Amino acid sequence: MTTKTKPEEHAFITKPNRTLLLLSIPVLFSLIAEPVTGLVDTAFITQLGAAPLAALGIATAALSSVFWIFNFLGISAQTNVAQALGQKKNGEAKRSASLAFALAFVISLFVAVLGTFAAPHIVGLLGADSAVIADATVYLRIRLIGAPAVLLMLTGFGVLRGMQDMRTPMWIAILVNVINVVLDAPLIFGFSDFAGYGVAGSAIATVIAQYIGTSWLMWEIARRLGYTRDFNFGDAVSLIQVGGDLFLRTGLMTLFLLLMTRIANQISVESGAAHQSIRQAWMFTALVLDALAITVQSLVGYFIGANRGDMAKRAAAYSIGWSLVVGGLMTALMFVTMPYAVGVIVPIEAADIFVGAWIIAAITQPLNSMAFISDGIHWGTGDYTYLRNAMFLAVLIAGGAGLLIDINSPNAFTQVWQATALWIAVRGLLGVLRVFPGIGDPPLNAVSSVRK
Repeated sequence: MTTKTKPEEHAFITKPNRTLLLLSIPVLFSLIAEPVTGLVDTAFITQLGAAPLAALGIATAALSSVFWIFNFLGISAQTNVAQALGQKKNGEAKRSASLAFALAFVISLFVAVLGTFAAPHIVGLLGADSAVIADATVYLRIRLIGAPAVLLMLTGFGVLRGMQDMRTPMWIAILVNVINVVLDAPLIFGFSDFAGYGVAGSAIATVIAQYIGTSWLMWEIARRLGYTRDFNFGDAVSLIQVGGDLFLRTGLMTLFLLLMTRIANQISVESGAAHQSIRQAWMFTALVLDALAITVQSLVGYFIGANRGDMAKRAAAYSIGWSLVVGGLMTALMFVTMPYAVGVIVPIEAADIFVGAWIIAAITQPLNSMAFISDGIHWGTGDYTYLRNAMFLAVLIAGGAGLLIDINSPNAFTQVWQATALWIAVRGLLGVLRVFPGIGDPPLNAVSSVRK
């Protein structure tokens, strides 16, 4: 248990590679569980045609955007809990977790109510045409019923990972996504005399699974760390201020991804469908890369809390090396699987415009690896303002390139993914330079020479 481990005894100090990988593997499985299910959902809905698939893509892009805006709850909880446990302040870890849960629940209710009324306008803003709006709106409204489960789970995973418990989130994520997959086919296509609900059935399956997983998560944290009422909602103002930079950063990231989705849907229905397919695969590889980022966040946060900046910087260096290796493997995987993707997750009518964009998404994986691993390092140090500024610059440059795309051009859809590659390249470059050599005044350098 983290709460009983002295900084000098931490396994990373004597076995850095082994510790980094053993902590990352459960994170990897917990992260890829959801996009695997997303690929399964995409494969099921593909059988219904291009319009339902485009509707799924628009609705899931909107949901991801809304929930990502509030990912500061999980990120802040993970860093705060890790640093508190590094300082041996278990009570502070419990208070931080309890406050984050309370805030997550309040926010989720607001999101669910507001999103339900705004759903038709949201899908319209994402470029949906008349053939897509109805299905996208229904899917979005059903999924919003699960907003409390989503935000509580996001926060709870951060708390557990701050405790350096990477296995429990993995098992919960696997359970949630197995339930979702099992329910998908009967609820989408029906069985026996039951007709099924189409796109709406996919949303119902997801919501049921999410609430089951969240129930397990809340019980597990109650058993391991516990909850406390020793806080007031006035403290939430401080948490929101701390997470303000993350909120803005995530909002900027969301704005860029929504812009790319909108442009793809404006090009054509086929382009919208192809974008949904590539986006699901790209998110899958991104979350694989994020496994190391989440792990190094906990390690850096723990060593910062323990006043061992030298070990925090060592964790950063090892994680960058491993992340480059994983990024190269993801590039190879996407090239190998490209022939199989056509026809499985892409409607046949969208195949012609799919390949060029897929290749671009594949070759940017090493750039993705640098962007994600540097995010994890900066989360662990609490360097949120720099992350916000770097994201602003990346969105300004790549978003501007996206707005210059001529949607009537024959290679317009390929240019959408060229703009995405530019966005990730700027993020990766700025992120790594903040660590090595350390541009500006990075928190990691401020404690790198301090030893406890």
